Amino acid sequence: MDALLIVIITAAIASLACWLLSLITRDTSWVDRAWSIVPIVYVWIFVAGAFAQGDGSVRVVIMGVLATLWGARLTFNFARKGGYTGMEDYRWAILRKRMKPWQFQIFNVLFIIAYQMTLLVLITLPAAVAAQNPAALTGWDALFVVAFLGFLFGETVADQQQWRFHQRKKAAGGTLAPGFATGGLFRFSRHPNFFFEQAQWWAFYAIGATAAVAGGAGVLGGALNPTIVGPALLTVLFIGSTIFTESITAGKYPAYAEYRRTTSMLVPWPPRARTAVTQS
Repeated sequence: MDALLIVIITAAIASLACWLLSLITRDTSWVDRAWSIVPIVYVWIFVAGAFAQGDGSVRVVIMGVLATLWGARLTFNFARKGGYTGMEDYRWAILRKRMKPWQFQIFNVLFIIAYQMTLLVLITLPAAVAAQNPAALTGWDALFVVAFLGFLFGETVADQQQWRFHQRKKAAGGTLAPGFATGGLFRFSRHPNFFFEQAQWWAFYAIGATAAVAGGAGVLGGALNPTIVGPALLTVLFIGSTIFTESITAGKYPAYAEYRRTTSMLVPWPPRARTAVTQS
């Protein structure tokens, strides 16, 4: 059976399971719990499919390893925050209150499950491109692998800094000025972890594109190929999610307006002069 078909069937089963569990438990965070796991499965299906067809390569194995490193780190961070203990994403609870039950269920099916679970397939498709083009590694591969690992390290640092801030906040009784992390990488980006998360999948796309070019494709169909839709839609998702999250944060912490004025939303960048935001 074709690897892509196996991935599609697996994704359909996972999506159905997330939907049914969301109805049974009245908890819509099942996609969040699957987010860091199913892409690993999809990529390794492409890897196995490549070797089954006699087209296995070092590149496609490297992509499997990179996806696994990404998923292992993200799963660990999600787990230590209580993500697998039945805690629902607070944003879904807020949206549920703003919508009628039938409206929220439509949102649940079309966006939370269908859009996001489809996106998790799309971001792994560069591995399918690499599987179809088992050319030898190039210097570009090395560059993009190093970039992926650098972005992975950056996200690890950002998440650890955020974790430490919230641990200090918890130890202080739930209040720690200004109410949100502003030190370390958060001095240069309001959401450095979000930036590095997206950047990893752009690097992943670039590795697949390198395989296509090395296999004889040119700019169109090679360097720029249809799998670019995955990281592009991921970026759209993160921008929309970040705007919504910040609207909630700004309502809770008056100092956030100044932080938003002086600090880049996603791309790390030297901050403008601050006047009010300080962190204990």
